[in-house]
Amino acid sequence: MKSTLAQIENIKNNGYSLDFSNVFDHAFENYKKIALYSALIIFLLIVICAVGAVIIVGSIYGLENVPKIMEESMKPSKLTLEDALISTIGVSFITALFAPFSAGFFKMADAADKDKEFKVATIFHYYKAPYFAQLFVAALIISAVNNAIANSLESAGYVFIGVGISIFINYLMYFAVPLIVFGNLNALDAIKGSITLVTKNPLLIFGLFILGIIGTVVGVVACGVGLLFTLVFNTSLIYATYYGIFTMEQEEDSIDTIGQSDL
Repeated sequence: MKSTLAQIENIKNNGYSLDFSNVFDHAFENYKKIALYSALIIFLLIVICAVGAVIIVGSIYGLENVPKIMEESMKPSKLTLEDALISTIGVSFITALFAPFSAGFFKMADAADKDKEFKVATIFHYYKAPYFAQLFVAALIISAVNNAIANSLESAGYVFIGVGISIFINYLMYFAVPLIVFGNLNALDAIKGSITLVTKNPLLIFGLFILGIIGTVVGVVACGVGLLFTLVFNTSLIYATYYGIFTMEQEEDSIDTIGQSDL
């Protein structure tokens, strides 16, 4: 079997084919297996983070000032250069710290797809070597670039352009996490590999990318509570897309090997 890098190199030279309906069907079946369990985990995380935030802010500014601080933080304001820098560093670090947690949903999706048991501990599977460092570095790089561009444009008054570029970067990074956790690539190779996979079939991947966003938005429209159940659909969609690409590559590799052995 070819290594992930060798398969990506082959894709770079020859491209790949993928059936949209097959990917969607695979993703939906996978999603049904993990939706409830993942929703409970996300809900618990939100509760823990909310309580933790109130305790931290309350201990610094006083509990009576928490509602006022939250209200002020929700108001739109133009970022200064210093604010943009602090925001970029802070958000990038937090995003990187939670990257292995987010990757845990891929582990859950993979276990469900193979009819293996998964537990709450599954979500923390990637907080260990060698995955943690690579996921942390990849998320830090992607988030830093993303937020630096978005915050700089927002400071200059180009909010919508910043949002557009942010979405485009996320689109290019569609496969970064699965390439690390399933393909065993390092952070930089995963980033480059994701760009290769996306640009070799841009319209199809963009369609799947938009479908994932729509699936998440449906949860927001459903009074916000539905977000707990729809958020992980995007994970199942990315997983099914990745599975579709590399399963096809492995099958073609096996056929080539058989052909060579016959000769």
